[in-house]
Amino acid sequence: MTAYAGLDIGSRSIKLVVWQGGGVAASRRLPTTFDAVGQLRTLFAAGVPERLAVTGYGRELARELYPFARSVTEIKAHALGAGSLFPQAATLLDIGGQDTKAVSLLPGGRVGRFEMNDRCAAGTGKFLEYTATVFGLSVEDFGRLALTGDNPPTISSMCTVFAETEATTLIARGVSPANIALGLHKAVVSRTMAMLSRVGLAAPLAFVGGVARNPCMVRLLAEAADTPLLLPDEPDMTGALGAALWLRSVAP
Repeated sequence: MTAYAGLDIGSRSIKLVVWQGGGVAASRRLPTTFDAVGQLRTLFAAGVPERLAVTGYGRELARELYPFARSVTEIKAHALGAGSLFPQAATLLDIGGQDTKAVSLLPGGRVGRFEMNDRCAAGTGKFLEYTATVFGLSVEDFGRLALTGDNPPTISSMCTVFAETEATTLIARGVSPANIALGLHKAVVSRTMAMLSRVGLAAPLAFVGGVARNPCMVRLLAEAADTPLLLPDEPDMTGALGAALWLRSVAP
């Protein structure tokens, strides 16, 4: 049986999904680090797949290393991946380390309207990661801390640097870390909901990307969208899955 490999090179991690015989035959994830080339060589130490599609932040780098590989946009790859996991999904939200994507889904995982912020870290996983360092926490622990907040302040700045300054000021004023953490999460959700509204948010809403592992983001988004979210078991593998499925459709 023919195998189709999808490779998603993000700013935080490199994901690989191999689709064969109607299902996922293998998957693997490595941190991108500052040596993405070295990580790719580690990932393919046993050999580079003959049929390979690349997507994500570093897809051009992969194309330089593997010129035979096909390239697919992140929007299309994530839409196909989410559409295969949740055929009923009408809207897709992907929040990764470097960008946020809001996509109106058509049948078969096709893309309708979409928005993508990729010019700054505001509202992305990087924003949460950076602000979590103010409290000396991991992003996961930062999300759990935010869930314990009950009186969040309004965070006015979505610039990563200014938000850090604002959080530090609030700490000095005696606002609890839990409430500041909740305020920062709510600020990200507010920005995200604006993007979703512009593409015509409709339920069901699928939430993918690494930030979908953050329990506070999941709860706040479900409340703001007023609908339960469709969450994959491995939300950060959706783009790689979609790339593999796209390759199967264009090069059977």
